[in-house]
Amino acid sequence: MARWVLHADLDQFVAAVELLRRPELRGRPVVVGGTGDPSRRGVVSTASYEARRYGVRSGLPLRTAARRCPEAVFLPVDRAAYEAASDTVMATLRELCDVVEVIGWDEAFLAVDTGDPEAVARLIQRRVREATALDCTVGIGQNKLQAKLATAFGKPAGVFRLTDRTWPEVLGDRPTDVLWGIGPKTAKRLGELGIRTVAQLAAADPRELARRFGPTIGPWLVRLARGRDPSPVVAEPYRARSRGREITYQEDLAGWDRVRREVGALARQVADEVAADDRPVGRVVVKVRYAPFTTRTHGQRLVRPARRAEAIERAALAALDRFTERRPVRLLGVRAEFVPEEEAAGPAPGDAPMPASTDPSAPARTGPAVSASTGASASAGAPGPPASGDPPRS
Repeated sequence: MARWVLHADLDQFVAAVELLRRPELRGRPVVVGGTGDPSRRGVVSTASYEARRYGVRSGLPLRTAARRCPEAVFLPVDRAAYEAASDTVMATLRELCDVVEVIGWDEAFLAVDTGDPEAVARLIQRRVREATALDCTVGIGQNKLQAKLATAFGKPAGVFRLTDRTWPEVLGDRPTDVLWGIGPKTAKRLGELGIRTVAQLAAADPRELARRFGPTIGPWLVRLARGRDPSPVVAEPYRARSRGREITYQEDLAGWDRVRREVGALARQVADEVAADDRPVGRVVVKVRYAPFTTRTHGQRLVRPARRAEAIERAALAALDRFTERRPVRLLGVRAEFVPEEEAAGPAPGDAPMPASTDPSAPARTGPAVSASTGASASAGAPGPPASGDPPRS
């Protein structure tokens, strides 16, 4: 028997949970986000496949979603319902496999020793559906990277295997940003070097990319394009890698003094959640969305990891000071990124921020918050060094 990695990913998870409670909406375009009122400001958390056909996607303003799909049904976010469904799914997966690594509300890796991974994948799908009535897609690979990317080819509710042998044929001609861990900024930089496809990146000279991207990131990009990922599936309880809050304002904030007050208030709210986690924070990121819809982020590291509200608020305001544009603001967000547990040793009394990179393409590996107003980010970190990446498909 061989060791396989399976990636189980629930299909249109948030929308699917809502459809279970409202079966009369099945087959209709459904959009979940904010308060569920598209006349008010807010963004799409998720959309059903029927709504996606109209170009409705996560992060889109609710008003834009309503224009693109006038017949859509809009529903408010119900975090408690999604957490309950997720808990049931993950418990089901653990009944089937001893080694389960949860990486978000709606996805997990499983390590299995089997001669027939497709049979295991179909068993997973059947048991999840029996337990929750939710569908999931299962990707199969020889490592986590391959399994994660295989899932995209199996959507929705399918099974797809990606291996060292099939990798070049399946992915070779695709753009580099299809890779888990490469986002638009990195893809653009690669394109400037004439590297636009996965095959071109796989054939690139690691030494040249090391000169362009650094001695760690450069060679890692080449390994990524070759389908290499040595990271193991770790059977540990899922813990969010950050805590964050966002607010979309019904009227733009015109004065920067008001913006500072709002960021400070958000930081204190985030600090309350950090205190509940009792884990040190190493970096704070502030997100600003200007009117009409331009988004910028800046981060601020702490000299020493900290848990105190004062330290988190001070770092948030220091990050805010990096914004040079003073245009009207429609959305603000603050995210506190926890120090990786292997780096967090002992109490964390530090409270002083230090200069840090403001490049939003290199955050800690956290996924987007499902709620536009509150909650822990759903981690979907790519393997290897941090790099700009797109939210996972669902």
